[in-house]
Amino acid sequence: MPPTQKMVAVSALTAYLVTHFQPEMTIRGSFILTSLAIFSGAFLGWAVWAVLIYPHMFSPLRDLPSPPNATLFMGHSARISKEPTGIPMRDWANEVPNNGLIRYLHWLNNERVLVTSPKAIAEVLVTKNYEFIKPKLVREGLGRILGVGILLAEGDEHKRQRKALSPAFAFRHVKDLYQTFWDKSNELVERISYDIAHQGADYGHAQNVVEVGEYTSRATLDIIGTAGLGQDFGSIADPNNTLSQHYKAIFQPARGQRYLQMAGIILPGWFMRNIPLKRNYEIMAARKYIRQTCEKLIQDKRAKLKKSRDFDILSVAMESGGFNDEELINQLMTFLVAGHETTSTAMLWAIYLLCKNPSIQTRLREEIHANLPSPRTKAGRKIASHQIDNLPYLNAVLQETLRLWAPVSLTMRVAAQDSTIIDHPIPKGTLIIIAPWATNNSYELWGDSALTFDPERWLKEGQTNKGGADSNYSFLTFLHGPRSCIGMGFAKSEFSCLMAAFMGRFKCEFEKEDYEAEIVGGITSKPKGGLWKKNKPGGANRAAAQKATAEGPTPRVDRGAVKKKKGKKEKAKAKANAKVKANGRTSQSTQLSKDAALAEEVGKIEVADEQGARIEQESKG
Repeated sequence: MPPTQKMVAVSALTAYLVTHFQPEMTIRGSFILTSLAIFSGAFLGWAVWAVLIYPHMFSPLRDLPSPPNATLFMGHSARISKEPTGIPMRDWANEVPNNGLIRYLHWLNNERVLVTSPKAIAEVLVTKNYEFIKPKLVREGLGRILGVGILLAEGDEHKRQRKALSPAFAFRHVKDLYQTFWDKSNELVERISYDIAHQGADYGHAQNVVEVGEYTSRATLDIIGTAGLGQDFGSIADPNNTLSQHYKAIFQPARGQRYLQMAGIILPGWFMRNIPLKRNYEIMAARKYIRQTCEKLIQDKRAKLKKSRDFDILSVAMESGGFNDEELINQLMTFLVAGHETTSTAMLWAIYLLCKNPSIQTRLREEIHANLPSPRTKAGRKIASHQIDNLPYLNAVLQETLRLWAPVSLTMRVAAQDSTIIDHPIPKGTLIIIAPWATNNSYELWGDSALTFDPERWLKEGQTNKGGADSNYSFLTFLHGPRSCIGMGFAKSEFSCLMAAFMGRFKCEFEKEDYEAEIVGGITSKPKGGLWKKNKPGGANRAAAQKATAEGPTPRVDRGAVKKKKGKKEKAKAKANAKVKANGRTSQSTQLSKDAALAEEVGKIEVADEQGARIEQESKG
């Protein structure tokens, strides 16, 4: 980044001295013209040195391997600006022979170092993690949306924050949240079923088609609110929810965003934030509303904690005594974004990959149906963590999704001091690129099938956690070390529940058979224009899904209404179960009987929803 502010100051001081002590050397006796001339000369000299001479002749990084086709002034930025974030880095890691480091040139030949080997990654993220910090440009840019919470804190401040917040993400606590994840996951599929049934003639898409990203974002926002902050935002039920709409505006890729990012390399952050652009106005409005929401959450939680103790993220942060109100707001802003946008994006890519691989989708659905009761039955409304965790193919599909399409394609660090990576000198100020899309898709680390969606790699003996790779550092979706994602366990458990409910209910197909996603990047990378897909009732859940079209969504909290209807349906259920028992029809691939007492008596007889619904209807007749 050019020292423009320093050059302006030096130019002005030089012009002042010349004007007062050597006035004959000024331009027409003008201080302003003299300052401009000095600044122009200094800037031109700097540009020649920084752009044309230093990177190619004096930089200690010049001996590192680099991708081909760099231009004289713009380096490799032409490709970077045209392709989705992370794709060039993925290709370079696979195509450029390297020892763990690759140098590429950004705009005006600004040097960047891509780390590719497990050893290099381990040094940056673990052994020397506090020597490589988040760049000021990233902290200022993301800080507008995330707040300066644990994600952007550095050094001792980061250590303090992580220690205070860790209890909220403890293994046992996350296990206790599975019921909340499951309730919200099933509220999501009920909402989709209801909306499909009520699509109007002017909808503009084929019947049963929805943009799934809209729903996943609302669901994960509700989950982080309910499970993480103790507040249900009601986003699933209300598509016009104000908080959800503000986040939608933030995450929507802006027109010309890449060019603004490039301009931010040489222009100061305060200037970029105050350019009168629609994007800046949207972010300012969203930030104001989100801060107000966080303030209200803190006030409500403070009153609640006087009566009883909670163990969600906000409660843990407040009871630690380590955060003032401004710091609490920053933490809430961080978790609201990090806790919902990344999981929503991961779910979007999982559904995309399953649409492209119908045989994998079918196998996953069969595992779900064979091991989980239908959520529309009494038995299926309750869930225990082991029921989800003991689904090996579900875990394999989700791990492979997170490997192939990590929600965040790359992250940056900057050398806070002169340092080394795998014994190569790294000057202070060097930008270091850590790209999950490069590491997770490396041929060297994952073999010839690195770019292939293959859940089987996670099912091989001894490879449940590594997927066949030799090193844990081959999988960078959650990073590693002290700066790894503190909410990894929370996110993976939430992701599992969402996908189990979704794929257990729906059979998914693209709206257009030959659809290929065009990727757009922002904080996360996702399909451009959203993911439009057909949703058909899936297998044994077909009758239950069709029944939802008439009844509308049935949120978890309305379960009391179900009990009131129990007496009227009791005879029908007894008749259905009696028929099943008499005929000996027991199958592990069908849904559990609604009558829990009878299920225990006959060894948990499982009955397909479709069959149960048909017999129940006959009994009513």
